[in-house]
Amino acid sequence: MRNGDDLEGFDGEASSASMISAASSPYQPTTEPVSQRRGLGGLRCDLDYLRGTLGRLKLAEVLLALTAFICIETIMECSPCEGLYFFEFVSCSALVVTGALLILFSLSLHTRIPQINWNLTDLVNTGLSTFFFFIASVVLAALNHKTGAEIAAVVFGFLATLVFAVNAAVAVQRWRLGRRQQSRQSSEYVRARSESREVVHRPEIQRLDA
Repeated sequence: MRNGDDLEGFDGEASSASMISAASSPYQPTTEPVSQRRGLGGLRCDLDYLRGTLGRLKLAEVLLALTAFICIETIMECSPCEGLYFFEFVSCSALVVTGALLILFSLSLHTRIPQINWNLTDLVNTGLSTFFFFIASVVLAALNHKTGAEIAAVVFGFLATLVFAVNAAVAVQRWRLGRRQQSRQSSEYVRARSESREVVHRPEIQRLDA
């Protein structure tokens, strides 16, 4: 039968053995901060983007497209209705696509999908929205019945066209800048590869450097 000292010694040896086993075990508890883990917990709002030119333009586009869509939805009677239906489709499509891009950019979700050229995507969206909003506004202005809702929809449609056009111009500049940076990086990579190959094939260069 063990006395108290023996038990204490046994407990101490057991605790020491468990500590050594835990230290050598490959299954250690993670110390990764929660904010760095992937998932919805890592989302954050990019206030710099929302305060910048592109963020403000995107917010204005979403608000104008939403207002134009609400105005066109309040019209209960129309004859002919083709212009109204086309304007409704254009305003709804621009609202959904631009709203989705605004969410992606403001939450920095686009950085998790680097395979997509987001500058080109924004350029295509703003260019198409500018063109179709202009056509839809002109058609609705020509076929409207001078009601308040139709006039308001036409006004907001032309305002949305203007804002989308400005955004398209900014997107073109960003797309060109991105292409220049990509071409510069490619040229630097090719030059570095050629220099490394020249060093490998000419060992006298290595001796001189040494």
